[in-house]
Amino acid sequence: MRKCILFDLDGTLTESGEGIVKSVQYALEKMGKPEPDAAKLRVFIGPPLIEQFMEYSGMNRAEAENAVVYYRERYEATGIFENRPYPGIEEMLKALKEKGCLLAVASSKPEFYVLKILEHFHIRDYFDEVVGATMDEKRTGKADVIAEALKRLKLGEKRESVFMVGDKAHDVIGARKTGIPCIAVSYGYGTMQELLPEKPFRIVQSVDELQALLLSL
Repeated sequence: MRKCILFDLDGTLTESGEGIVKSVQYALEKMGKPEPDAAKLRVFIGPPLIEQFMEYSGMNRAEAENAVVYYRERYEATGIFENRPYPGIEEMLKALKEKGCLLAVASSKPEFYVLKILEHFHIRDYFDEVVGATMDEKRTGKADVIAEALKRLKLGEKRESVFMVGDKAHDVIGARKTGIPCIAVSYGYGTMQELLPEKPFRIVQSVDELQALLLSL
């Protein structure tokens, strides 16, 4: 069986914090809950937005849904491209494809945005499948996104050679729920404090280290 690697997007393939944080600030301002300290809003990078607005600001679900609407106003116009691939990402993807690996993206960001970002940075063609959340927020949880990716790749019953790569605790937890190991990257937006308790398969410090590990598996 070919080795299959599922990649998170934000904080794993691309450094997307600026656009996300500024769009969250915009949404919170619109909701009457301004937050001038951008550093506090890094927790929004990666997890599903509705749940994060509820947890961070104490919003109910209806309020959080309104906040997501405001978030998308700015994100679609500007924030989506306040973003860049981490150095070495394209070279790593090329090396993995040359080795015959099956590659996919499994992100909690809406799939429409994921595709636009990958195409904008000219890395879409490295991936055999791209899976994200639905725009109606019905599929946002990491386990649900991973399960959909495995379904599309026809790997629902063949998971022994599948690995998830992500930077946040919810990536590790989602992978565990779907029965696959997760390699955590510490160069993204997660912290060692959140990653270590979840016991990922491995934690790597750089894209170069990630490439070496994936090629050796």
